[in-house]
Amino acid sequence: MPCALLIIDVQHALCHGQYAGFEADRVIARINEVSTRVRGAGGTVVVIQHESAKGPLQHGSPGWQLAHGLATESGDLFLRKRATDSFHDTSLHAWLQECGIAHLIICGLQSEFCVDTTTRRALALGYRVTLVADGHTTIDNGVLTAAQISAHHNATLVGITSFGPRAAALPAAEVRCEA
Repeated sequence: MPCALLIIDVQHALCHGQYAGFEADRVIARINEVSTRVRGAGGTVVVIQHESAKGPLQHGSPGWQLAHGLATESGDLFLRKRATDSFHDTSLHAWLQECGIAHLIICGLQSEFCVDTTTRRALALGYRVTLVADGHTTIDNGVLTAAQISAHHNATLVGITSFGPRAAALPAAEVRCEA
């Protein structure tokens, strides 16, 4: 397979209401654009949902459900996680290895938590990463605005050289699924 798109935590509680990511609807539209392109190129879409024992992301709760507007298909892989790292205590790495996937496209929520940690882990595991630069978001944190946080992570993650593989940050319109 040429690539896998990791859609991280695009869930109701993180896209609507009190904890809604900045411009979440626009981010979801960009993610849908990329997922359509990935499927068309023969890649796989992996939809990852965070869950906690209680709170807005409790498994099965309304907040845990996928966000309104996120387009998924029956052939997508759905994965649950409990840590900021989508690889931690999940079958993601084994599945990617079994499928021979070496290129990951990463998007979702939140920029400084699950998107950042998953990107760093993917690089450490030897994957080539394309970060959808306008396809991840977060909320203001009292020090920086959400837009500043996301921009900072775009700049920081592409600057990591110590793992070997590098990340590229591209706008959704330029993201392509390649081996």
